[in-house]
Amino acid sequence: MTNSTLHGVIAAIATAVDETGAPDSARSTALARYLLANGCDGLNVLGTTGEATSFSTAQRMKVMTAYRAAALPLERMMVGTGAAALDDAIALTRHAAELGFAGALVLPPFYYKGVPDDGLHACIEAIITATAEKPIPIYLYHFPSQSGLPWHVALLRRLTAAFGTRIVGLKDSSGDLPYAREAATVAPGFRVFPSSEAALMEARSGPFAGCISATVNLNADLCARAFRGGDAAALAAAVAIRKLFDGKQLVAGVKALLAHIHGDPGWGRVKPPLSSFPAADRAAVTAGYDGVRTKQVA
Repeated sequence: MTNSTLHGVIAAIATAVDETGAPDSARSTALARYLLANGCDGLNVLGTTGEATSFSTAQRMKVMTAYRAAALPLERMMVGTGAAALDDAIALTRHAAELGFAGALVLPPFYYKGVPDDGLHACIEAIITATAEKPIPIYLYHFPSQSGLPWHVALLRRLTAAFGTRIVGLKDSSGDLPYAREAATVAPGFRVFPSSEAALMEARSGPFAGCISATVNLNADLCARAFRGGDAAALAAAVAIRKLFDGKQLVAGVKALLAHIHGDPGWGRVKPPLSSFPAADRAAVTAGYDGVRTKQVA
């Protein structure tokens, strides 16, 4: 099995969308290269910010393949392979393994709500069995406000006991730090990534392996200074950029600000059912971002 050593500042990287609504792999891989050169230790490809569940299985595989074709360091990337249909999740996880990604990030199958933990355990067992020949490390994706299904701590303990080092960690997008801290205790070396930059200082010497955040698309350099050097002012600036999106559409907003930062209006496109960031919000976020960057001492 690939030894997954993902850690530190990880961007939940956005996926560019072309004029037809298909993933734009050229723009996406260019952003990946930029982020890795400007502060990111790794990337989470095709997660929530990457609009993965809005794309077909074939489109998601095409994006994964484009990352490999662009000669990007897949050993520094986990890729979202969760799906509502178990067979789709298996196919995506196999593809990730064959390409050489460092890990597969697996949402619970999210249509049926209130299913027992036994059902989720069976899904993970099926994915692990189907990828036994190329045993890619599995990260679980805890985002109950979106998926409707939590990875309970008791279930995490069951899964790590049953499948050992195949289950290597968890991305926690619940915002519940006590949950994240408890999750980090389920097995030795279990790697937990909260979804906010604000956790980076605790990650320097505490229970977390780093953070995986949407807004690291926008503030990776500041996060890197905080995580690697303990720069509190840099962290405050990074968190201030994140807070610009409070009460606003996060994914569309991140993409609108990417369009501003990179001078490329194409980054503003999102895949339905998401809709474009409202003009007033775009103006406010852009002004706020520019203000933070102007104040931040290089």
